[in-house]
Amino acid sequence: MSIAFKIWQLAGLLLALTLAQISAADRRPNVLFILADDLGSIDLNCYGATDLATPNLDALAAVGVRFTQFYAAAPVCSPSRAALLTGRFPQRAGVPGNVSSQKGGTGMPTSQVTIAERMKIAGYATAHIGKWHLGYTPESMPNGQGFDYSFGHMGGCIDNYSHFFYWNGPNRHDLHRNGEEVYYAGKYFPDLMVDEVNTFVDRNKDKPWFIYWAINLPHYPYQGDEKWLKHYADLPYPRNLYAAFVSSLDERVGRVLNHLDEQGLRDDTIVIFQSDHGHSTEERAHFGGGNSGPYRGEKFSLFEGGIRVPAIISWPGSIPQGEVRDQLVTECDWFPTITELTGATNGEQRRDGHSIAKVIQSNSAASPHQTFHWQSGGGKNNPQWAVRDGDWKLVVNGQNTKPDEKIFLSNLAESVSETENQANANPELVQRLTKLHEEWLNDLEP
Repeated sequence: MSIAFKIWQLAGLLLALTLAQISAADRRPNVLFILADDLGSIDLNCYGATDLATPNLDALAAVGVRFTQFYAAAPVCSPSRAALLTGRFPQRAGVPGNVSSQKGGTGMPTSQVTIAERMKIAGYATAHIGKWHLGYTPESMPNGQGFDYSFGHMGGCIDNYSHFFYWNGPNRHDLHRNGEEVYYAGKYFPDLMVDEVNTFVDRNKDKPWFIYWAINLPHYPYQGDEKWLKHYADLPYPRNLYAAFVSSLDERVGRVLNHLDEQGLRDDTIVIFQSDHGHSTEERAHFGGGNSGPYRGEKFSLFEGGIRVPAIISWPGSIPQGEVRDQLVTECDWFPTITELTGATNGEQRRDGHSIAKVIQSNSAASPHQTFHWQSGGGKNNPQWAVRDGDWKLVVNGQNTKPDEKIFLSNLAESVSETENQANANPELVQRLTKLHEEWLNDLEP
């Protein structure tokens, strides 16, 4: 072999290594968005829980940023998910309340542009894994809303072993891959989801990916691992059942994060975690088990316990680690934040969220929201609604309120518990916040 050939061969190797380094530097980050289901406001150790084991999510917060005033846009499943995926108020996204869990049920209008559609345009492989609950027709299911790949259930919940929906007869099987029913009877759905997420990651190593992992835990039915049920045997009922399911969730998140580490992708992946709203106290959830801590309310309520949720973002080497942000931010903000961090674009459709990239980087950055609005249930004549303006929050027709609390005003800077009604002492403020709500409703009109 000639010296010239060796030099040519070495030059070629150096060029290949240089191009690989440039390609790695230019590659946009992956995004793993993990949405928990019915997780209570403080039900992680890093949020104050003292009776739960959540080491993996606590570790995620330790290498990322944790939010203390993070709000879901709705206190129920479908509208919260619509807000997340569109960056719009649920009402503007066409999903003011829960959609049908029956096949053929309509859901989020296909005219809505989802974050998956924008990421796909930007060259990302896109996947939905887990719960959908935004439509049960071919057009409104995940593959019709920007996802290249989909695996999970289309309705509000399933049994984790039979994969049947039992709560509105007749009982029906609900497990789909790319719109077609698939059958894994007896296999634990949380484990199936982990396998699907990891397989999608492995299958798309050569391009950036966006995974929306809408994990269905700890939504009822409470079906935690046997080892966790034993671990929490001394907790009172139903906290013991709920706690086992929360730790089962945490363990599955850990398995996926470990896989990213094993594949050398952790520093190249933005991981976001939040709950869709507060914990459930429905009969099907054994009348509770979750914990909203100092906050009043739970799922279905527009008091803090129904809408103030755990939320974490982690991107090692690119955003701060182990820090806390107290600014008011919302799930509508993830759409423009993700597009900014990845170099994708928002598109022309109006977004109600704003990028929180500056908030993530600094605890001195201003919140993008002076005012935020919610409305849920009650129909057109008697809806539950709330508006927050600065530290003041007005809740009207709130869940589980006494007659003298139907108009409830509180200052969250003074107390987050929403137990002292300041409406009578501040009639002008009630009037101003009511006007803000009326203006918001008018702005929602087509």
